[in-house]
Amino acid sequence: MTLLPGPRPYHPDDRAALSDICIRTAAGGSDARHLYPDRELVPSIFATPYALLEPDLTFVLDDGTGRAVGYILGTADTPRFAQQFREVWLPQVEDRYPRPDGPPRSPSDEMTALLYSPERMVLPELARHPAHLHIDLLPDWQRKGYGRDLMRTFLAALNAKGVAGVHLSMLTANTPARAFYDRLGFTEIDVPDPGPVTYLVRGTAADL
Repeated sequence: MTLLPGPRPYHPDDRAALSDICIRTAAGGSDARHLYPDRELVPSIFATPYALLEPDLTFVLDDGTGRAVGYILGTADTPRFAQQFREVWLPQVEDRYPRPDGPPRSPSDEMTALLYSPERMVLPELARHPAHLHIDLLPDWQRKGYGRDLMRTFLAALNAKGVAGVHLSMLTANTPARAFYDRLGFTEIDVPDPGPVTYLVRGTAADL
């Protein structure tokens, strides 16, 4: 338990908090619980598998009492992660989330389609930045410097593994998030047909 708020390594006891943070920030940074009847669906794509498959690259923001109020997580090797997602993670959740038939008819259908397409993460334009990340903080913990602290922790962990570059994708409409990433030295990279998202890259030297 920490005495002051700050980043620390993920512990399995944080799993419920990880899911809660994910769904409460999944609508472009806002609460998405009203969009998804099963509140574990979005975390099963963007949070929980990272904690399982890449626990040494999963960090939480501890509020000082042991409670996780934010996280940063990701992988050092996106192609390898996509393969493990399909081979190791997907079999654990496919009974709960069957593959949808036909075109998506709801936000849940759209998310389930993403669950079954981990290869979408692998783009040749991002090969020089093979790591990727997701970062989310509960609203009360945003804009206080903790996001920068989490990013510094994650980049240092990647750098220690010898990984030179990292990327992320974000909803283009989420302008506050874009301003945050710009301040941390991320730059935009073009990819074909990005849809509603923008891809950003940077090196892993934690010069923040």
